[in-house]
Amino acid sequence: MSRPAPTVSRRATTADQIKDYILTQGLRPGDVLPTETELCESLGVSRSSVREAIRTLSTLDIVEVRHGRGTFVGNMSLDAMVESLVFRGVLIPGDDLDALREVVEVRQALDMSMAERIVDGMRGTTDPALHALVDEMVVSAREGETFPKQDRHFHAGLLRHVNNSLVGQLVTAFWDVHTAVMPRLGLSLPKDLEQTAQAHGDMLRAAEAGDVEAFRAAVVDHYAPLQRALDDAQPARRAAHGGAAHGGAAHSGAANTGGTVTGLAGSGAEAAR
Repeated sequence: MSRPAPTVSRRATTADQIKDYILTQGLRPGDVLPTETELCESLGVSRSSVREAIRTLSTLDIVEVRHGRGTFVGNMSLDAMVESLVFRGVLIPGDDLDALREVVEVRQALDMSMAERIVDGMRGTTDPALHALVDEMVVSAREGETFPKQDRHFHAGLLRHVNNSLVGQLVTAFWDVHTAVMPRLGLSLPKDLEQTAQAHGDMLRAAEAGDVEAFRAAVVDHYAPLQRALDDAQPARRAAHGGAAHGGAAHSGAANTGGTVTGLAGSGAEAAR
């Protein structure tokens, strides 16, 4: 006697069917999808199944619902991944700096892995727009100010010289995660912002000169101040988490004995600050 085939949830099946429809019809971002009724008839599923599938695909930016106008193929962006990584970076107790460090390491790895492609694409050229961004970053750094807008445009600008849109999206996505997570962790700014700003200029000049090794060295210099800031913050963060955990344990013990823990809880909170 044969076993029945494993069942797949109707919601997952319908979402997969809609994705298959997009692919087989050769639809592109911005193209309109059939109406809800047409999808029900075409896929042989209920209206509620289509609605659930559309909601699922919408969160992944595979489709976009424009109320009053219909459902369209989405931009297929990495926004969902960014949101997930940001949430991960601020949610994991006691491991938040490690999560940010991992994001920084991925950013550096992407820059290093694309070094040859960027240099090949920029060798013998001059990009006035990128030079202007570097100048703005240097001025901001000397005034003790950050330069997130210029930094984002700079890295995106480098990758415009590389014929790989996915890498560009990944670099931008991890930049977004980095800049979203860092302020939520309460980290102080790196002390040597000028080094970071100057490193952007070194990267640009190395790329235009066709020097891959100089470009990679500049990438290391670019991330060094942030790596040092993370290293400096790590012991204090661990001590704070340890103090908070100790305070929590004392609170639990006092609760069992009917005692008061106001003083211990207060000292734990002070350590966390």
